[in-house]
Amino acid sequence: MVSKLAAEFVGTAFLLAAVVGSGIMAETLTDDVGLQLFQNAFATAGVLGALILTFQAASGAHFNPAVTLADRIFGDLDTRTAALYVIVQIAGGIVGVVAANLMFDLSALDWSTKDRSAGHLVLAEGIATIGLLLVIHGVVRSGTPRLAAASVAGYIAGAYYFTSSTSFANPAVTIARTFSDTFAGIEPASAPAFIAAQLVGTALAVGLIHVIWPPPVTSGSDTNVTKTQDAGDAS
Repeated sequence: MVSKLAAEFVGTAFLLAAVVGSGIMAETLTDDVGLQLFQNAFATAGVLGALILTFQAASGAHFNPAVTLADRIFGDLDTRTAALYVIVQIAGGIVGVVAANLMFDLSALDWSTKDRSAGHLVLAEGIATIGLLLVIHGVVRSGTPRLAAASVAGYIAGAYYFTSSTSFANPAVTIARTFSDTFAGIEPASAPAFIAAQLVGTALAVGLIHVIWPPPVTSGSDTNVTKTQDAGDAS
């Protein structure tokens, strides 16, 4: 458990350092907002892919309470483990933002003033979260989990552009980004609606996953055969 929680903490911290740090760097390199967004998206996707490859075997590389909640609903995690994952993800995200602020000689904690409260942005967060969970579970359930890093990184890079909110799709990321008044920030007053949309998106994604990749149906005869095989193996 300690290794899993450490992986989730460190992975989420580096993810937020990448999100916020690359946003700050982009603002210093150019005044072109489109180019700033490209630099932010490119850096975030690259680091996210590398982090998933690094920590996938240790903790599953969630870095996201929405991913953890979905795994809890599907029975892949118990409640205690899921709760601890969420706690360290949020803590790690805040630490990553503080590190990014300090690396660029800014105040360690500086509440964001970037208003993201518009309804269309909230809608975009729900859609972004649905897409992210579909990508993750689709890749895993297809039997190719090693492709998760590239698939998730590619989705996030694209979602920066096809969603009006630039695809936070992550409650821990949303909370952490309130602590930096920079390119990637979100004011605290806007965060609750984003998180609510992400949780609704998670619930809808779970339903879609059940429909698209339904669990195998085991007939009574199959169950009896399985029990007989198990008994034979045990003997």
